[in-house]
Amino acid sequence: MQQEQRPGRRTVLGAAAALGAGAVALGGGAVPAMAAGRETDLTAGRGHGGSRGDLPVPTVIGHRGACGYRPEHTFGSYEYALANGADVIEQDVVPTKDGHLVCRHENDITATTDVADHPEFASRKTTKTVDGEKHTGWFTEDFTLAELKTLRAKERIPGNRQHNTLYDGRWDVPTFEEVLKWADEQGRKRGRRIWLHVETKHPTYFRKIGLGLEERLAKLLRRYGRSGRNGYTFLQSFEPSSLQRLGRLGLDCPKILLLDDLPTRPWDFVEANDPRTVADLITPKGLTWVSGFAQGIGPWVNQIIPRDKNDRLTKPTTLVRDAHAAGLILHPYTMRNENSFLPADFRRGTDPNAYGDAFGAFKAYFATGIDGIFSDNCDTAAMARADFLKH
Repeated sequence: MQQEQRPGRRTVLGAAAALGAGAVALGGGAVPAMAAGRETDLTAGRGHGGSRGDLPVPTVIGHRGACGYRPEHTFGSYEYALANGADVIEQDVVPTKDGHLVCRHENDITATTDVADHPEFASRKTTKTVDGEKHTGWFTEDFTLAELKTLRAKERIPGNRQHNTLYDGRWDVPTFEEVLKWADEQGRKRGRRIWLHVETKHPTYFRKIGLGLEERLAKLLRRYGRSGRNGYTFLQSFEPSSLQRLGRLGLDCPKILLLDDLPTRPWDFVEANDPRTVADLITPKGLTWVSGFAQGIGPWVNQIIPRDKNDRLTKPTTLVRDAHAAGLILHPYTMRNENSFLPADFRRGTDPNAYGDAFGAFKAYFATGIDGIFSDNCDTAAMARADFLKH
């Protein structure tokens, strides 16, 4: 069975490795199950987020839209998520050469577009080091928006989701401004505002090459009435300094600090020679520090319930309890239906790409008291939540 090679959502999934990741416990004992009556307490009661108290808890966040069913970060993916149970739709933003923000999981677009099929762009293939990792391919910062719009999106992991390849070439790469317009249009049609969950990707890297993300993002959010705490927008990043910069720019949206694997350091910490690791940030002291500029954290699910050497779930850590004590909500990532990505307890049969017992896995994570979860399969997540809240 394959597992994520790095827990950060920025990685491409390898096809063969089986890692017993997450075996390190963060402090022991199980966290009591969330009672349905706590639903409003976890959101409205923290004093930071205004209208986020209107969201159901646990909140279903459509990971890159509904990328379990459509190629990620396309309008097909976003629309499917909205129509099938997602409360919030996620975007990752990266810049073009001429400074436009577009929605891609990575600035490396080799796996998510048909750029390799365009001979006119063959010379743009290159190798870059991004956040300490070498990548060879084509990158958004080397294309103008007009050039990028000649490309078509495709399924990123066709080995796992062959059915998604049916939609290869159907949609282009959306700009973030197009998504904002789409969200406004959908809101008018549905009679309610559409929540977004926006990640700044590799912000230190882009700032160093003169394409800083935060100012561009702030300008667009203000233009579309999404810059305040009631702006129906979460802001997220793996880099604390990016969230702090967004705050200094006057954005009062609820902010979520994403957390990679325990021994790693946020890339802005690496650049600044800050020795703290993710393990330091999830201590009570670290969480108190995070609460000074963010309203929540987005940990890897294995930090909520670690896995043993056989990839089976162990006991929950104290992270949910500790984060709530610091006034932070938790939006962990990422739940997927396929056996490949589920804990061993919930795999069914021998086909790594077949669906396992995702409902059972959701129940285990919801029982820890998390406030929301990123899912590639928002319809499954919404049904699992309905089941959970009945009991």
